[in-house]
Amino acid sequence: MDAPNKFFDEMSKMMTNAMGVAQGARTEAETAMKSWMDRWLAERDFVTREEFDAVRAMAQKAREENEALKTRLDALEGKSNL
Repeated sequence: MDAPNKFFDEMSKMMTNAMGVAQGARTEAETAMKSWMDRWLAERDFVTREEFDAVRAMAQKAREENEALKTRLDALEGKSNL
């Protein structure tokens, strides 16, 4: 009666070890893929979201200033035509 229990214990240990190995391989594969993706993205000169948002805010401010200057210029030109 002890032999079947020992067999199942050994099988259980073997499966537990196999799961540990599989988990380690998964972690290693994820790390390798992340590293590869980071290198690939770095080679493409993509900008970060923060850089993109900063440039977009600068462009918006420049457009607003341009509109204000255009309005002011139009007003000055209107006064000189009188």
